Amino acid sequence: MEGNFLLIDKETTWTSNDVVAFLRGKLKKEKGIKNLKVGHAGTLDPFATGLLIVGVGKEATVRLDEFKNLDKTYETTLQFGEISDTQDPEGEIESTNFTSDITLEQVQDVLKKFLGKQQQMPPMHSAKKIKGQRLYELARQGIEIERQANDIEIYDIKLIDYQYPKLKIEVKCSTGTYIRQLAQDIGEALGCGAYCFELRRTQIGDYKVEDAKKVKEI
Repeated sequence: MEGNFLLIDKETTWTSNDVVAFLRGKLKKEKGIKNLKVGHAGTLDPFATGLLIVGVGKEATVRLDEFKNLDKTYETTLQFGEISDTQDPEGEIESTNFTSDITLEQVQDVLKKFLGKQQQMPPMHSAKKIKGQRLYELARQGIEIERQANDIEIYDIKLIDYQYPKLKIEVKCSTGTYIRQLAQDIGEALGCGAYCFELRRTQIGDYKVEDAKKVKEI
């Protein structure tokens, strides 16, 4: 990738800000640059892995919005028959006591319904800011506030593997799409409940995770 941009393959347990802080410290130590600006082009949840674009230096960080607005591709595994208060494995997991069988045909029919332009409510456990506060900070205090739905578009959902209670899919979508919310909505549409068990961002625009490095390899 040209310029002062790095393609990082983020690992689990790291936050996006952890990656930025690690690289800032490493580069300042090795290059001796004071007040070095480092930023990223779009948050990945701590449990998620995959592509994170990091800008190094003032000129690069100013341009990060160019990447934030690009389309994204994710691979995600849904866990059926259970729900999570954070929509991911880090929350409180509760069984829905769903006992019926869900066929492959039912799954395929429901996935088709989520294609195209639509509105999606941003989850409380997200990095979205409202009136200067990130939603997840309020959620951790047990506070839920009114949110406005985002206009998003899901271009394609490809079924990779289905063995109940797990469904693995690839999702190509516009910026602003929350895959955790999509997982919950798919579970509700099927009547069994679901949460996002695994999540990996594989592409941002034309930039692919295959071309990225682990943060400690930089």
